Amino acid sequence: MADKVLTRIDENGNATVMLNRPEVHNAFDPEMVEALAETFENLGGKAEVRAIVLVGAGASFCAGADIGHMKKSATFTKKQNYEAALQSARMLHALYTMPKPTIACVRGAVRGGGCGLVAACDIALAGRSATFRLSEVKLGIIPAMISPYVIEAIGTRMARRYMLTGEEFDCAEAFRIGMVHDIAEDEALDEKIGSLLGHLYSSGPKAIAEIKQLIPLSAHSAIGDKLISETSRRIADIRATAEAQEGLSAFLEKRKPAWLESAAAASPRTQRKKK
Repeated sequence: MADKVLTRIDENGNATVMLNRPEVHNAFDPEMVEALAETFENLGGKAEVRAIVLVGAGASFCAGADIGHMKKSATFTKKQNYEAALQSARMLHALYTMPKPTIACVRGAVRGGGCGLVAACDIALAGRSATFRLSEVKLGIIPAMISPYVIEAIGTRMARRYMLTGEEFDCAEAFRIGMVHDIAEDEALDEKIGSLLGHLYSSGPKAIAEIKQLIPLSAHSAIGDKLISETSRRIADIRATAEAQEGLSAFLEKRKPAWLESAAAASPRTQRKKK
């Protein structure tokens, strides 16, 4: 199971998680889903980890669900299919709710559930080779577990088009509709990610974790007394923390904050594993 997901943490706290089934374009089977869920949960709890970069081995990022497993699922009971789907849904939720910032480094094909992985990451960068397809409809099924994350990324209007047609779109279209934040030549992706990590590491780690909780709360709540009270409480709480006090002191004293002094970012090695 472990070989299907490879994890490396460097001396700067950069964690690279590699989908490692290049022979099937990193399609995920139940064992890989379980390994990813465990990996995300473990990395989220490690104090030394500052950010997670998700990559695919070989020519593709992720082809979505494994076809062999999907064939077997045709013989499953309704309960068995539900439990398998719930496992994938929980894995995506573990990625989405991780307290550390997450970056998808996308090269090659992204299909079905692979789009869910990209959308569940905080930041997504795509190489020129990247192509995307919400292909479930072509198989007579629906993009159910990934839908919350994909719709949040590209919006309802674009989701209607690409979920219903299942058509392929390239990295430029993925950028236009919001599936990815930026595009670059494949060989330049690592440098771009290194630059992003530098920006992330200049920010307070606890503030990042709090912001990750704040965004969905504010995005999905009505603007009224309840939200006003909650956001006011959150800023009051964090202003009293040691991290916030250090950040303010560093600003006033014109020096770097402690978290930046202790974690100088370095560009991670996110190159694809060769076949």
